[in-house]
Amino acid sequence: MSTTEYRTSEAGAKAGIQKVDLKLEVVVIPVADIDRSKQFYGGLGWRLDADFSFDNGFRIVQFTPPGADASIQFGTDMTSAAPGSAQNLYLIVSDIQTARDALAAQGVAVSEVFHPATPGDQFRADPRGHVSGRADNSYGSFAIFSDPDGNGWLLQEVTTRLPGRIDSAATSFGSAGDLANAMRRASAAHGEHEKRTGEADPNWPDWYAEYMVAEEAGTELPT
Repeated sequence: MSTTEYRTSEAGAKAGIQKVDLKLEVVVIPVADIDRSKQFYGGLGWRLDADFSFDNGFRIVQFTPPGADASIQFGTDMTSAAPGSAQNLYLIVSDIQTARDALAAQGVAVSEVFHPATPGDQFRADPRGHVSGRADNSYGSFAIFSDPDGNGWLLQEVTTRLPGRIDSAATSFGSAGDLANAMRRASAAHGEHEKRTGEADPNWPDWYAEYMVAEEAGTELPT
């Protein structure tokens, strides 16, 4: 155990200390032209939450991707990082081909769907490490695009969560599309369930619900 881990655990064990949720809600990205960036992200269909200008010349713009709990901000004097230096910003999707095609239809220069030839190749620009097409597992499929400054975005398809990533008592879906895709996967799995049992399942809504919650939480799926 590292010194940092030890001290953190020791501090957390002290009587009377309360835990407070720490929610990552905003990431600041460095841009050169605020209006150009506003046009780009607005063109993606992201929600414009704020565009505030102040008498001292400060300006802040915030966008939120569809279905996301976190937002991006850019503006004047918000970061010393060079424009375009933010890389590998994740956008999690339930259907990567549909998400990729939607970006392309909006005129975004987005890569084809790929999976890494070796672990970590999704972070490397060398296309030789990008194998065309979806992976056969959740978390393994990607597509990449950049904003006008070169800030890099990484689409990643997640259909089944690893254990412990989601509170199974508070399952939620970011959009109607995500919910529909989860229902389609549950439908396909339920079809296999009925083949195994050899009879129609009158309680299919309960089975669907159990499957969708377990899939989102990364727990054992019903059979």
